[in-house]
Amino acid sequence: MNYRNSLLLAASLLLVTGCDQMQTALHPAQETSDSTTPALTGKVVATVNGSAITEDVYEVYTGQRAAKAHNSDADRETILNELVALELMRQEAVAKGLATQPVVVATINQLDRSTLAGAAIKSFMDSNEVTDEEAKKFYDEQIGVPGKEYKARHILVETEDEANNIIALLDAGQDFSELAKEKSTGPSGPSGGELGWFGAGQMVKPFADAAATMEKGSYSKTPVKTEFGWHVIMLEDVRDSTPPPFEDVKDRLKMMIINQGLQQHINQLRESADIDIKPE
Repeated sequence: MNYRNSLLLAASLLLVTGCDQMQTALHPAQETSDSTTPALTGKVVATVNGSAITEDVYEVYTGQRAAKAHNSDADRETILNELVALELMRQEAVAKGLATQPVVVATINQLDRSTLAGAAIKSFMDSNEVTDEEAKKFYDEQIGVPGKEYKARHILVETEDEANNIIALLDAGQDFSELAKEKSTGPSGPSGGELGWFGAGQMVKPFADAAATMEKGSYSKTPVKTEFGWHVIMLEDVRDSTPPPFEDVKDRLKMMIINQGLQQHINQLRESADIDIKPE
């Protein structure tokens, strides 16, 4: 391998080894601290000082490499050379005792945990596929009903007194947008409190409820309290919302439903688990 190729290989390894689960894919199972971890099986594509690299490891590494969009069209020989280089460096780390450093032990432990959790999540999703009928029912109940959309600005402050003072300034004729730029603590402040168009479900309930009761061109006469602070709202416009066609959102709805199911499953696991979170 010439000098230029060596540099390219080093750059490749530095980038790809940032992938999650990389170390778990490369350290042989028999050398982990968990004696219950199964040993690697399958076709051996290379050995490095007697340590095997299997076809499964090659496939995992290739997938991680592609996910980083880094030379995803590399040939098999290039990828195998990278795997060999990684294994050589892994063996050097073990020889130097680096594998016993607390941060390294913790990193490998977390990578193992993430890998197994990911496998459990995939198993749950594969076993709980959402049908078109289930997605359509969700669509009809949650999305397919026409509703309203609102275009508004707001000024967010920390206290009710501050919000009341802003309302008094508006009553005196001051410009809402300029007050938002001057006084709002929210991220929309620099743009005059502009929120654009939103549906009722896109805002926290007290805010959405307040907007729904206002008339176009008006501002809230009393402050609106949410978990973020105190709001003064100006409603600029209202329009009927048209739900997107079911086929356009079907796949996203299926993912929403499966994610809800997964969260419920995790909550059930928490309820039956013995969890003790230590104070700092």
